[in-house]
Amino acid sequence: MADQHTHHVTVRLAHGFQFVAQFDDVPHASPMTFDEPEPLGGGRGPCAAAVLGAAVGDCLAASLAFCLRRARVNITELTATVTTHVGRNPEGRQRITGIDVELSPVLASEGLPGLDRCEALFEDFCTVTASVKQGIPVHVSLKESTPSTSLT
Repeated sequence: MADQHTHHVTVRLAHGFQFVAQFDDVPHASPMTFDEPEPLGGGRGPCAAAVLGAAVGDCLAASLAFCLRRARVNITELTATVTTHVGRNPEGRQRITGIDVELSPVLASEGLPGLDRCEALFEDFCTVTASVKQGIPVHVSLKESTPSTSLT
């Protein structure tokens, strides 16, 4: 028996090119506003291409965090910086041409062996990225960071 499940989202036009998405399966989730950038829309929310990039970044970060925690590595911070590239195809239509993701975990000093192990594994377990990669190039880099310090 296949392990399958579904997600339900309702997207409604608010006005102009602004839409509001409600995540039907997550009753306490806040609605999310989408909007196209100016001049088409008002830029009052992310566009769909930016949200796709965020979904890829989130999935990769969650997959890395899961792997590191299973390897008993203490993660103090984890940031995914995502760049979604949009260009024109041969027919002149805008398409996502690639997504670059840089993951920057901050680990306890004993985390290096766990990071090396997870670096070879975590991408394969990211559902969204593995699916997106079937049609869009996704480049992932991993750069261990140092803990941020706050100035007081």
